[in-house]
Amino acid sequence: MKTFLHVGCGHKRKDQTTDGFNTVQWTELRFDIDKQVQPDIVGTMLDMSVVADASVDAVFSSHNIEHFYPHEVPLVLTEFKRVLKPDGIAVITCPDLRSICALIAADKLTEPAYTSPAGAIAPIDILYGYRPAMAKGNLFMAHRCGFTEKTLIGVLQAAGFVAIASKSRAHPYYDLWCVAGVRHLDETTMRVLASSHFPA
Repeated sequence: MKTFLHVGCGHKRKDQTTDGFNTVQWTELRFDIDKQVQPDIVGTMLDMSVVADASVDAVFSSHNIEHFYPHEVPLVLTEFKRVLKPDGIAVITCPDLRSICALIAADKLTEPAYTSPAGAIAPIDILYGYRPAMAKGNLFMAHRCGFTEKTLIGVLQAAGFVAIASKSRAHPYYDLWCVAGVRHLDETTMRVLASSHFPA
């Protein structure tokens, strides 16, 4: 049995992560700063010292790293790498500023880009955080930085991840996906990991 640390889990559970993690072979350990979502571990990604070094097989981070200031992102990724076992991987997804900015350049900043279960999402929500949630006082939803595919790969490499596969998705997703290995992984292995964890 392998364990993945689901960081910034919010209300989501294992079945809302990836096809690769949503199997009997994986155990989910939920980590979040917000006690109200009832995580297994309460803490900040800037200091995950409550999680032991090299103790998990994978880290899953969905729409978290954009909530940190640019100078904090390397600290977060260093923490991800620290808690991973030597053959561990991180699966990260976040907004894709390149595709979002194409909408902004077309003067569609506040026009709906797509509809989520929570409602219509406009480019301004993807850039700065979901406005209705923040208006209700949930400032955890604020975005403080952002990435293109190139810059996300760059910060992962700077944090010491040596094997990286990535994917960008435009309309109606506007997101980036990366799987990053602590050690070198051959191309075939990376393709299998990408197929397991990236959406179709």
